[in-house]
Amino acid sequence: MRLLLLWILNAIALLAVTYLLPSIQVSSFGTALLAALGLGLINTLVRPVLAILTLPITVITLGIFYLVLNGLLFWLASAFIPGFEVHGFASAVVGAILYGVIAWALSALIPNNKG
Repeated sequence: MRLLLLWILNAIALLAVTYLLPSIQVSSFGTALLAALGLGLINTLVRPVLAILTLPITVITLGIFYLVLNGLLFWLASAFIPGFEVHGFASAVVGAILYGVIAWALSALIPNNKG
C-alpha cells in the first residue's frame, strides 16, 4: 500500500515540477503516473551502473557531476515516455533536482510503519 501511495505522490511531484518549470511538460495525470514509474525504474536499474562508471569524474568534481547524471536520466525518461517532454539539458538538471526535492518532501509525509 505504501509503494502505491509513493508512486502517486511521485506523479504529483512531477506535476508540480511541470507547474514550476514551463520547459517541462506532462500531458495528463496518467502520463505523470507512467513517467513516475519510468523514472523509478531508470533510477533503480540504470543509475547504480552509471554512478559506478562515472565515479572518478564524480570524485574529481566533488559530487557535482552526480547532478548532471540525474539530469541525463531525467532527460532519458522523457525520450521514452510519450506525453512527457523536457526541452533542454538545463531544464532536465533543474527539473531532476526539483523532482527529487518535492518527491522527498511528499514522501516524508507518509509514516513509516517499521517497528
